[in-house]
Amino acid sequence: MSDTLLIRQMELGPMQNFIYLIGDPVSREAAVIDPGWEVPKILEQARRDELTIKHILVTHNHFDHINGIAALLEETDAIVHAHREDAEGLTMEVAPSSIHQVSGGDIVQVGQVPVTLVHTPGHTPGSQCVHVHDRLLTGDTLFIRACGRTDLPGGDPAELYRSLATLKKMDDHTHVLPGHNYADKPTSTLAEEKRENPFLQFQALDEFLRLVGT
Repeated sequence: MSDTLLIRQMELGPMQNFIYLIGDPVSREAAVIDPGWEVPKILEQARRDELTIKHILVTHNHFDHINGIAALLEETDAIVHAHREDAEGLTMEVAPSSIHQVSGGDIVQVGQVPVTLVHTPGHTPGSQCVHVHDRLLTGDTLFIRACGRTDLPGGDPAELYRSLATLKKMDDHTHVLPGHNYADKPTSTLAEEKRENPFLQFQALDEFLRLVGT
C-alpha cells in the first residue's frame, strides 16, 4: 500500500483465484478485478478499507473470473469494463447494457488513480492486463513461473507469444500480480520472471510453440 494507491490481493474460491481491490485513498473509490467468487468477502473487505466499489474490471471472460459479477452489481452501481473481444462471453452473467466495452490502451479512472488496460490476447481473444502505478495484474496471461493455457476455446499460442513479448518490454521493477495462486509466492516482478520463467525465455515464435507443446 502507499499514500497514492490501496491494493488488496484476496485468494477466494475453489480454483485458487486471486481477486483484487484497487482503491484511491483520497476519494475512496475502488475497482474490483475479476470478482469470480465469494462476493460477500469482497464487499466486507471494501467496507473494512472504507472503499466504495465503482468499477469492475475483467481480465477475461472465463467463468471463474466472472461468476460474482451479477451478485456484485446487485450491491453496487459499478460499471463493468471488459475488452470488446471478450464482452459477449459475459452476457450469460451480465446484461449487455451493464458492460462497457474497452480496447487496449484505454484508461479507467478510479477516483484520482489512472488504471491502464493492456490487451494481451492468447488465453482468450480479449484477455487484458491491468496496469496501475508499478503493478501489473496479469489475469491468466502471465503467472509466476508460468503462463496461461491456449488449448481452451479462443486460445491462440501465437497471440500469447506476442502478448508476452509486449509484457517483457515493460519496466523490470513492475510487480506481477497474477490471476491464480499457482506458485510458492503470490507476487513477483518482471525482472524475476524474465530471469526465471521459462515462458519468457524464448527468442522466437517457434521456440515458444515447442515449449507450450503446439
